Amino acid sequence: MTRPENANANKRREKKESESGPTFELQTFFPYQVRVFYSDVTNALSAVYQRDYGMMPAEWRTMAILGAAGTGLQATEIVSRSSMDKVVVSRAVKRMEERGYLKRSTHSEDGRSFLLQLSAEGRAVYEDLGPKLLAVESRMLSGLSEDDIYGFLAIAQRIRDNLSDNGEVADE
Repeated sequence: MTRPENANANKRREKKESESGPTFELQTFFPYQVRVFYSDVTNALSAVYQRDYGMMPAEWRTMAILGAAGTGLQATEIVSRSSMDKVVVSRAVKRMEERGYLKRSTHSEDGRSFLLQLSAEGRAVYEDLGPKLLAVESRMLSGLSEDDIYGFLAIAQRIRDNLSDNGEVADE
């Protein structure tokens, strides 16, 4: 089994130390490699929803959260369920409303806020994209065993735990 580029990064860094310490190399820097990985995954998925519906990643994430929720959610709930900040969610909601993918209703418990739900058109888009995105995911995971996938997710969680305070990931 071949090891990923970063597997021997620490050994390479040890060999390339200068008098002031290890030499920084972007290509072997773990956070950089994670960012490249994230970009590749996002690009593979966004190729589908951008091609078919002209949607941006934040719009798809908002749609996926609302589609899975089944009931109306406040925008603040979308923020808390996603890795997006409130400005990004607000812009996504606005674009989705303009396209007719969302319906907004007054929150019965708090008349000042709104609940967001997918409209019938938004639900149809969500249901159309789901199988297409699952096919992309299947292609991404091709050749990996369930143990590989579980191991990757377990390591990702351990890294998140290392970055957290009391089990919660620190805000960026």
